[in-house]
Amino acid sequence: MSNEYLVEVKNLKQYFPVRNSKGKLVPLKAVDDVSFAIKPGETLGLVGESGCGKTTVGRSLLRLYKPTAGEIWFDGQLVTDKNMHEHRKEMQMVFQDPYSSLDPRMTVEDIIGEPLDIHKLCKNKAERRERVLELMKTVGLNAEQATRYPHEFSGGQRQRIGIARALAVNPRFIVCDEPVSALDVSIQAQVVNMFEDLQQQLGMAYLFIAHDLLVVHHMSDRIAVMYLGKIMEVADSDSVINHPIHPYTESLLSAVPIPDPKIARTRQRIVLEGDVPSPMNMPQGCPFRTRCRYATEQCAAECPTLTDRGNGHFVACWNR
Repeated sequence: MSNEYLVEVKNLKQYFPVRNSKGKLVPLKAVDDVSFAIKPGETLGLVGESGCGKTTVGRSLLRLYKPTAGEIWFDGQLVTDKNMHEHRKEMQMVFQDPYSSLDPRMTVEDIIGEPLDIHKLCKNKAERRERVLELMKTVGLNAEQATRYPHEFSGGQRQRIGIARALAVNPRFIVCDEPVSALDVSIQAQVVNMFEDLQQQLGMAYLFIAHDLLVVHHMSDRIAVMYLGKIMEVADSDSVINHPIHPYTESLLSAVPIPDPKIARTRQRIVLEGDVPSPMNMPQGCPFRTRCRYATEQCAAECPTLTDRGNGHFVACWNR
């Protein structure tokens, strides 16, 4: 394996057995043959509509779900069930919902200190408390808030607690699972800026999962666009935003509001027809073909693979 990349995901599949209307167990293909790589200190944005498998990719990568198939490599080493505990310190997650991801019965000090206890990173209580207060200061919380409980904080403050917990073990890679979607818009900018500042200080790599393309563009070095468990397009963030190739990426971008009314009036909105197919009953060939205006017989016959269109711009489409 090349050490150019910190994280490499190869042909990741995550299928969940569910019962269909006839009571028969069928595989729900939440993630279907996804591959990508992230360099040290880089941010890869992962975007797509609800239910496309973004969160499942992040959770499978950290083995919160055991992958159905595929390989995950971290720093040139294959991650398995046996060595995951060693890697757990290096790979952390900030969860989407700051209201349900913190234990309501634990104080802030215990929430942030728990990873320190699990990995035995502090020799005594005084050292542990000092480290917890240092982490709280890093994310903009006061020392006197250490003895409070999660219900005494706002959503933005709770998300800061979650970020401090993730930082406690000095990780080199963090999965940020829609970390600002549950927050007020005024708080979102503060949390996004904090992620950027922490990355500059600590040199971490991020997998930044989000709905908001403008936030992802601001945060990410590269963007991967996902639809129905598959990656449709990957390129550096400016290329994806300014020169999208895949019809799904085009339609996503056409839905992003533009603050300039003159430009907004001239822009054409690409409305997708039809409904998203069920992951339990995927269409043959390209998963997007049932809603694509460029679809041909070849799209129904076989699924396109990601191909390089130049300058590292990868697209999975037969006709673009």
